[in-house]
Amino acid sequence: MPFLIRNLVFDFRTTETAIFVQLLTRLALSKEEVVSWKIVRKGLDARKKKSIRYVYTIEISVRNESACIEKFAHDSDIMHVPEKVLKTFPVISTDKEIVIAGMGPAGLFAALRLAEYGLQATIIERGRPVEQRVQDVQSFWDRGTLNPESNVQFGEGGAGTFSDGKLTTRIRDENLSYILDSFVRFGAPREILHLAKPHIGTDKLRRVVAAIRTELLERGFTIRFSGKLTDLLTTRGQVSGLVLNGAEELPCEYLVLATGHSARDTYEMLQRRSIRMERKPFAIGLRVEHPQDLINSIQYGDKSAAGLPTAEYVLTHHDPETDRPVYSFCMCPGGVVMAAASEVGGVVTNGMSSFQRNSPFANSALVVAVGERDFPGSHPFAGIDFQRALEQKAYAAGNFSYYAPAQNLMDFTSGKGFHAVSSTYRPGIVPVDLAEILPRDVALALKAGVKQFDRQMRGFLTVEASLTGVETRTSSPVRIVRGDDYQSVSLPGLFPTGEGAGYAGGIMSAAVDGIRVADRIAKELRAT
Repeated sequence: MPFLIRNLVFDFRTTETAIFVQLLTRLALSKEEVVSWKIVRKGLDARKKKSIRYVYTIEISVRNESACIEKFAHDSDIMHVPEKVLKTFPVISTDKEIVIAGMGPAGLFAALRLAEYGLQATIIERGRPVEQRVQDVQSFWDRGTLNPESNVQFGEGGAGTFSDGKLTTRIRDENLSYILDSFVRFGAPREILHLAKPHIGTDKLRRVVAAIRTELLERGFTIRFSGKLTDLLTTRGQVSGLVLNGAEELPCEYLVLATGHSARDTYEMLQRRSIRMERKPFAIGLRVEHPQDLINSIQYGDKSAAGLPTAEYVLTHHDPETDRPVYSFCMCPGGVVMAAASEVGGVVTNGMSSFQRNSPFANSALVVAVGERDFPGSHPFAGIDFQRALEQKAYAAGNFSYYAPAQNLMDFTSGKGFHAVSSTYRPGIVPVDLAEILPRDVALALKAGVKQFDRQMRGFLTVEASLTGVETRTSSPVRIVRGDDYQSVSLPGLFPTGEGAGYAGGIMSAAVDGIRVADRIAKELRAT
């Protein structure tokens, strides 16, 4: 069994060869005593700008294991850990039909997990394959021509395909390593296995998604692109099928509903079918953009050009005047601001980065928590109506186009001034007073938050920064209520899954939720 050594601290310029030499010294071992070693975690510590370091956890296997157990017994940073055991899956045979609606992380990992059991399913995706989807999105950015079925929100890979491809999550789950291993198997960089803040980038994520599709087809799955779920079929109070594109009926006993947080027409269909849903809080705001060199300088000081990774940040504040949390969200180092609308007549902003994070700009959403006091009443779609109204207001402010309303950060925060404003957002921007678009409390909280963020990161509030709006699709405004068996409390056989169902936030947690649902379906099939 290997040993795990934690809290190994090295200057950020230290090479792996030098790390190994220092590791041997730390453990009082010779090179000949080591069978193998590998980095299992690497996190940057830049709190002290004059001493920027990486903190490592390293796994090492040795020849004389019993002697080392005794040697390391009283060292709290060294653990003797069991070898990683690969999980095995029983092969399940069934004649029952399984359909997965949606090819975002929840749907894709539900499919991959079902394949582990030897099962097949039909996957329907309202959007297009990622190769054609990229063309549709580029056309929207270049010419303002929106395809409501193939865009940043809809299509193979889900909304995360156009993002920084962050693979971080706050949840703890045994399947997280399985997911990262799977990403690597499908072409993601191996470094995601040990980085404390792994990301893939939109460019590599697109290729990973295409590779997953190929694998599923080889395993006997059927994939139907441009296939939108438009109705449910039931028999004796259970799912018995679905309607595709308003015409074609597909039979199924198990329907994994992984349609994403922007499938508003799907929510409406579910309401018509009396599926229990409830509103949930989310966050709205604006997207801020700075020169990346400025963020590097703030975070790293005079080491900003010394080979460190492109700098990022996480900022939080609770505004006492409005009693609201304000925070950065989906920060994209070396990225671009992008148009992310999925409905005609609405403007939505978001951000994305390539794997190299090599754009000269950094961007992040700055958002404020909203909930019952902002959209009162009990209707489950109150949050959707709130989102849509803001998106339409932004569309009108952009001269009834997909040009985004924008403002200099300094002018927005001070409430005065006419500094120049620019943005990487395409198809373009229109200078406006963004406080006139946002709800009053949200604007006040954002202004207070920016001032506080400037205290946390001196130089954050600057005329070099711009804001574009509106950022409304931070998470689902609806939860499709399900039981402990992962099925809708209203309709057995319907498995609401992932971010759109209100049970995840981000690529990793959505993938975990998809896996849990697949495991539940497998458990039910084994019991029949």
